[in-house]
Amino acid sequence: MIKPFVKPRTKEYDVTIFQTPKYRETRGYREVYRTLIEGINHEECLSTVFKQFNVLDRMPFDFQGRFLSTGDILYIDEGRRGQYYYQLKSGGWALVNRIMVR
Repeated sequence: MIKPFVKPRTKEYDVTIFQTPKYRETRGYREVYRTLIEGINHEECLSTVFKQFNVLDRMPFDFQGRFLSTGDILYIDEGRRGQYYYQLKSGGWALVNRIMVR
């Protein structure tokens, strides 16, 4: 009965954005930006990052990359709980292997 009134717990995710020097390249990913994002789960975190880094007014001043686009990779580090790499594909975010970043 009380559950609908309780706000879900959010936590901070350590997020790193990797992009290639030129759009549509498949190799040579480099770290572009690192930040902390609050969210309930990975899906909400990915959505927040996409919204923040695809609107010019929301981007941080020290962000040196381009708008997020197909092929860009997000790294979510949860410390002991694991490390996750997501690549933006045409249908949304997809979990990928670390080898893609090398």
